Amino acid sequence: MPYFIYHIRPPGLLQALQEHDSFPKASAQAKQLRAALPPKSLERIKVIFAENHEQAEELLTQVREPGPPGEE
Repeated sequence: MPYFIYHIRPPGLLQALQEHDSFPKASAQAKQLRAALPPKSLERIKVIFAENHEQAEELLTQVREPGPPGEE
């Protein structure tokens, strides 16, 4: 399954940017794209592992419940 890179703009607009066959390549590209964003930007660059664009977008739009509180 490929790794997809998405640009996410408020209020949740998704733009597919690239697709890579390995995580290191996708991660390096995402880091470069994040560095180009303005400081304190509400825009996000995300890497998602999915079978296709449809599944990637579905995963990116799911509301995730917070995990258990960590020990301090």
